[in-house]
Amino acid sequence: MSRKERVLKKRYAIFCEGDTEYNYIDKMRKNQGVELVLKPINMHGGGYTNFLKQIKKEAQTNYLAKFIIVDADRIKTVPGEQENFLKLLEYCKLQNDKGNTPHFLIADNPDFEYVACLHDTDYKGQETKNFIVNAWKFKELAAFKSVEEVYEFLNTGNKSYKQMLEVIRKQDKLVSNKYEIKKKTFDIKIKHTDYNKDSLNKRNSNIEEFFDVIDW
Repeated sequence: MSRKERVLKKRYAIFCEGDTEYNYIDKMRKNQGVELVLKPINMHGGGYTNFLKQIKKEAQTNYLAKFIIVDADRIKTVPGEQENFLKLLEYCKLQNDKGNTPHFLIADNPDFEYVACLHDTDYKGQETKNFIVNAWKFKELAAFKSVEEVYEFLNTGNKSYKQMLEVIRKQDKLVSNKYEIKKKTFDIKIKHTDYNKDSLNKRNSNIEEFFDVIDW
């Protein structure tokens, strides 16, 4: 009797802040053949330090990779947060150097609202709050950030994640992870993580790494 082939599952942990990111990924996972385990983190009062504490508490290793998705706006606007961000970055690097579960640090600069606007072909670099209110007809930014069907909203009409990825791929990144995937064994390894401080003054994101890794 032939042995049944073991079916490997694509299982990832996603640490994210904010309702917008959570709602987007929560609905996105229903459209993918992967298992995305969401770990929402409250940044208020703790910033990147709180993010790091929560990640360290997560001891499970039965994930192909862990994605830490953060807004980079606090680096420039909150005193001391650049140092805390670098501590988060170094922790992720350390886990990767040790050969532990890969830690992908995804930095949306300045925030996820910018990434959201990039879904729209009509977005040409305007101030994101004004675009969301004027072009998308939300009463205020808070109204958009609370939309539970944000994934569906950003992938209808002239809006799609493919449009966003097309723009993102051409950008210089604040953070970028160099990685390789061995598809037969479901093995992912991050070889190196770069932090380009010069890109802090430019709007950018490396969120394409998240899409690329879960979609292989």
